Amino acid sequence: MSLFSVLAGLLYLAALLLPLYLIKRFGPAIWPMHVLAVAAALVVGLAPGTALLNSTAGSYIYGFTFTFLIAWGLGGLVFYRRRGLKRA
Repeated sequence: MSLFSVLAGLLYLAALLLPLYLIKRFGPAIWPMHVLAVAAALVVGLAPGTALLNSTAGSYIYGFTFTFLIAWGLGGLVFYRRRGLKRA
């Protein structure tokens, strides 16, 4: 196992755990912001490759950004609750 594999694993783990921690700590924001985060993640993930994507650091940046945005968007939509609803 190389150092780059460990670094990639830690980076993607941080990209998954950071948005979930932020949602748990501060609560989900308004739901359209999370929908926009999912849309932005799809734009980043489906965009054609650039010269930056051909490098290791560029792949890490694209991967972290995509993973962070998709976790933030989907996590906020899953944990979103409308305020003011009275539960029985």
